[in-house]
Amino acid sequence: MTLLKTLLLPPTLNVLLVLLGLLLSPRRFLGALLIMLGLFGLLLLATPMASHALRQGLEPYPTPARTQLEGAEAIVILGGGRDYTAPEFGWGDAPANPTWRRLAYGAHLHRQTELPLLVSGGRVHDEEAAEASLMAAALRDVFDVPVRWLEGESRSTAENARLSAEMLRADGIERVALVSQAWHLPRAVAEFEAQGLTVVPAPTEFTSPPPEGLAAWLPRAYHLNQSTRALNEWLGRAGQSLRQLLP
Repeated sequence: MTLLKTLLLPPTLNVLLVLLGLLLSPRRFLGALLIMLGLFGLLLLATPMASHALRQGLEPYPTPARTQLEGAEAIVILGGGRDYTAPEFGWGDAPANPTWRRLAYGAHLHRQTELPLLVSGGRVHDEEAAEASLMAAALRDVFDVPVRWLEGESRSTAENARLSAEMLRADGIERVALVSQAWHLPRAVAEFEAQGLTVVPAPTEFTSPPPEGLAAWLPRAYHLNQSTRALNEWLGRAGQSLRQLLP
């Protein structure tokens, strides 16, 4: 699945289109079309306008109101990746930037509501420490916030939901505030609700509007990364829909 995603996402997909176009160069029109599609698509996806449009369609949930949070019984923070060998914290590995954003918002909600925290994230590549352990250390050492539940076996959003729900139900928890990036929450909410939990979406890191004028169309590596993340999420949602259709 990881290899398939890599082949379907930029920049690999664009490189494959260009290579295929070069192979078909004797058929000039089709070869030139594929080369232009690969190169122009890469430049377009690197623009602020394209990255904003791709992410905006993934972000239906607003910031939760205080009244919505009052009914929750716990806060669940999903892992968003790790950085390897991060010596500045003295932990070895450390949470990646998307995870830090989730942790900061989860800590903020904890201080507002005093709800207990569950962190969820495993060893995607068989690392020594589960991502949830890194998240718990960050919440404790950086934000001075305790973690009640640590789910360190999951490798996907679906496993986040299933294994977290098992832990929560063991303590009688049925309604949770779920913290993740705004673009990731629709898929995550669906997975947690499929496990029988009632979910209050708690999104963070909303997409910023593109700048005005010509700057909205100037390619930058940052926006290519954002577009790739969004396309990866669209693929994830497509796969989720297919699984729901299958018996």
